[in-house]
Amino acid sequence: MEIEVTSILESLGSKPEIPAIREPEECSGKAIVEELGDGRYFLAASPGMLKIHRQVHLLADVDAHVLILGESGTGKEIIAHLIHKHSRRSQHRFVNVNCAALPSDLLESELFGYQQGAFTGAIKDKPGKFELANRGTLLLDEIGEMSALMQAKLLHVLEDGQFARLGARESSKVDVRVLAATNVEIESALVGKTFREDLYYRLNVFTINVPPLRQRRDEIPYLIEEIVRRSPEELRSGGDFHFSSRLMDAVLLYSWRGNVRELRNFVTRTMTMRDTGAAIQELENKIAGCQRLEPQGGPTHAAHAAKPGMRTVVREIKERTEAQMIQDALEANGWNRRHAARLLNISYRGLLYKIQQHRLSPGQVSIPRPL
Repeated sequence: MEIEVTSILESLGSKPEIPAIREPEECSGKAIVEELGDGRYFLAASPGMLKIHRQVHLLADVDAHVLILGESGTGKEIIAHLIHKHSRRSQHRFVNVNCAALPSDLLESELFGYQQGAFTGAIKDKPGKFELANRGTLLLDEIGEMSALMQAKLLHVLEDGQFARLGARESSKVDVRVLAATNVEIESALVGKTFREDLYYRLNVFTINVPPLRQRRDEIPYLIEEIVRRSPEELRSGGDFHFSSRLMDAVLLYSWRGNVRELRNFVTRTMTMRDTGAAIQELENKIAGCQRLEPQGGPTHAAHAAKPGMRTVVREIKERTEAQMIQDALEANGWNRRHAARLLNISYRGLLYKIQQHRLSPGQVSIPRPL
């Protein structure tokens, strides 16, 4: 099965290859793919995700709580697994609790456990997630959905490591590293009093902000290749499946509001149906829908009014994304152009030309992202 990947990466001179995991400084211009077990993996190719990979390695020897922020589908749970893998607690359990999936009373028993007879149906003792994660890592996913009462109880546990099972007379003590993740706008939640400030500052020893996929479009070809490679054999065989130039252009142009999760579903659906024409039509319809929803007078409306062709729109999106990639790499390396060139996997002279072409400069306001 051949996958034709033509994208902005080619204009920078890099090829969408997936090498074995290397240290970040050895992976300039290539993707880091790190196995996490049970089919999970972490992939980084953009400056933002490479920065997160470096942050995780710096956190390896720091046994502190971490708050992971980002939109739904960006891979916050994957980053939590990555932190656990590189921590001193990696030989112990990683336990995940989805705080949004349970009502407050059930969440309490899930976290802290209960004693036999604590309530109707409690026919035997049950340890909670804190006990199960003792000496390991506990991920509190969607913590922004936790009730105020549960937030107060969680804060108490984080302060001294002690809690009591429901129905128990004595407290238990555990040694757990807590990672918390949420797609809630945390600043707004603090202002609106839906998230406790004291809990936020207790969790916010380190914060990792996961960028949405539309802000790391240069990573999309790598993700597609990895999704295809890991797909079941029956999807990967028995037909001529490839991402044509037009399909890849549409993939790069679309905003992916569902982030990596939406991209994965799209690739799987395209592989299953083996109808790239329908896939292109699906994305172009969605892109057109986004343009219609853009406020009147905005940049997208102006472009629509001029009725540019698909090729013109794609060319503009590639140029803006290329300029943003270069700007991000330069800022991440303190405008050391030789280091940035290595990160982007292009020649030093080529980078100087691109800087002049896009009129980039230190401290430049972020280049507008495409929809």
